[in-house]
Amino acid sequence: MHFDAEFFVAFGFVLFILLLGYLGVHRTIASALDGRAKQIADELAEAKRLREEAESVLASYKQKAVDAEKEAQAIVSQAKEEAEAMAKEAAARMDEFVARRTKQAETKIAMAEAQASNDVRAAAAEAAVLAAESVLKVEAKGQLAGELIAKGIGDIKARLH
Repeated sequence: MHFDAEFFVAFGFVLFILLLGYLGVHRTIASALDGRAKQIADELAEAKRLREEAESVLASYKQKAVDAEKEAQAIVSQAKEEAEAMAKEAAARMDEFVARRTKQAETKIAMAEAQASNDVRAAAAEAAVLAAESVLKVEAKGQLAGELIAKGIGDIKARLH
């Protein structure tokens, strides 16, 4: 048999493999690979758990956003209703104020008309009294004339006032 370099490389390789098998390196490698596989499986399980937790948190935040939007719409709606109510109330108060001021103005006008009418009557009465007095002074003489004038003036004043 002829032993060349290839034979010795093959023989050395077989011896190396047998030595590794004898020393139990294959079991060490298998246990290391099993440990690594378990570690990867644990990491995958942790990643899955974290993903589910993140999805749960995302869903809760989405729900909170929807709730906040509804609440904001409710607040805006309530604010609009309150503003409309305040506007109606202000309009009602303004109408009431205008009506009250109009009534006050009408009352003042009526009072001024009455006062003016009374002033005109009083002035007319005074003029009539003065005219009657001057006419009676010229036409009536003596004590009788003075009594008539005084009595007439008193009667006129009493009737006109």
